[in-house]
Amino acid sequence: MIIGKNYIGGNWCDGEGEIENRNPARPDEIVGRFARAGEAQVRQAIDAAHAAAPAWARLNPQLRAEMLTAIGDALFARRQELGTLLSREEGKTVAEGVGEVTRGAQIFRFQAGECLRQAGDLLASIRGTATIEVTREPVGVIGIITPWNFPTAIPAWKIAPALAHGNTVVFKPAELVPASAHALAEIIASAGFPAGVFNLVMGPGRMVGRLLTESDKVDAISFTGSVSTGRGVAAACVSAHKMKKFQLEMGGKNPLVVLDDADLEVAVDCMVQGSYFSTGQRCTASSRIIVTDGIHDRFVEAVSTRIGQLKIGDPLQDGVQIGPVVDQSQLDQDLSYISVGQAEGARLYAGGRQIQTDTGGHFLTPALFTDVTPQMRISREEIFGPVAGVIRVASYDEALMVANDTEFGLSAGICTTSLKHATHFRRNAQAGMVMVNMPTAGVDYHVPFGGTKGSSYGAREQGRHAVEFFTTVKTAYIQA
Repeated sequence: MIIGKNYIGGNWCDGEGEIENRNPARPDEIVGRFARAGEAQVRQAIDAAHAAAPAWARLNPQLRAEMLTAIGDALFARRQELGTLLSREEGKTVAEGVGEVTRGAQIFRFQAGECLRQAGDLLASIRGTATIEVTREPVGVIGIITPWNFPTAIPAWKIAPALAHGNTVVFKPAELVPASAHALAEIIASAGFPAGVFNLVMGPGRMVGRLLTESDKVDAISFTGSVSTGRGVAAACVSAHKMKKFQLEMGGKNPLVVLDDADLEVAVDCMVQGSYFSTGQRCTASSRIIVTDGIHDRFVEAVSTRIGQLKIGDPLQDGVQIGPVVDQSQLDQDLSYISVGQAEGARLYAGGRQIQTDTGGHFLTPALFTDVTPQMRISREEIFGPVAGVIRVASYDEALMVANDTEFGLSAGICTTSLKHATHFRRNAQAGMVMVNMPTAGVDYHVPFGGTKGSSYGAREQGRHAVEFFTTVKTAYIQA
């Protein structure tokens, strides 16, 4: 069993309580026990990051690059071990867990390069002989708040660019997944960072988040989580004595449009992978499947057949494709929405059944609804589970209208062999990311990630675009 502490000012510290981490496939199995930080420790972490910020911002960028490369290399070398640990605490399959840790390694390696890819502008002034230098500088202390569904990748894509661009970090992971966060913190702590540059505080979101947003020593918050919590973070950052920069990644209700001319096998693969893999617990998951009349019946039947072939079970076992829901609370929410869909008049065409096992795991067969209308709750609200509804439409124009009829705008997909429709959809889908003949879930690390409308706020994450949030622009006028 893992025993994990908080990491504050370069030291591992006991907490004021304990977080007990359990395996969702085997709830009686304790993965580890982790220190729960109290308010005093959170303030200590903030103070440590604040004190370390000036020197870290001025550090030779080559040294920062070497530290981030070392983290990436360590993650890659331990990907099997850490991927298995991730699967034990979050529930995704080992293949997905190992893939996520590998992605974390790639992110740190990419952002290591960003330490040296610094860019600016040198311009002539319109006033005489002066010159103008436009540069980027670190923001300062970054509070990082991450969710449970990607316990390595999402922290990596926030922490890596924050450190690369000369900021210090106070990292607060989700309480459901402390093991992956603690393992990442151990690797970061061993990379040679000065004390206080990186800090880990595990504790309740309401307390840690409040202290991070209220503190005048924290300059920015990068948050990924629910819409309601994200709005609270935004309000707190704006109302703080020293207004903070903030970046929010929140919910999604992502459409996948399937047109009559789509390759049926491709469309089924896109839907099943996008809707059900990772147990549907992805903000980019396809939950509204918008299908035109000519292919509707064949598509639904093919998806139903594919669902019946999926192997659901302990994610550590060979051949398992879908693991458990993350905990009992999320399982209850999924089952509640399945009941809501049936009460609203949708037809539960396949799945949606809790699986009873000897281990007591939180297993649910993927749910496929048909006869769904755009105004049903299962079409409007984010479920965050393996539940998807098929909405029948008459034409591409109607499909596009239904796809855009949502308060969210993270990811949108279309399956078609028509260049005309694919091009029009790319340009007119109201989403930050558009997929053509690919699942809506699944992104690359070297390009921007983020959405529109109620899904995201602030600068994009990942790739070179991360510089927008983690730096501030300075314009200097120089008269010779």
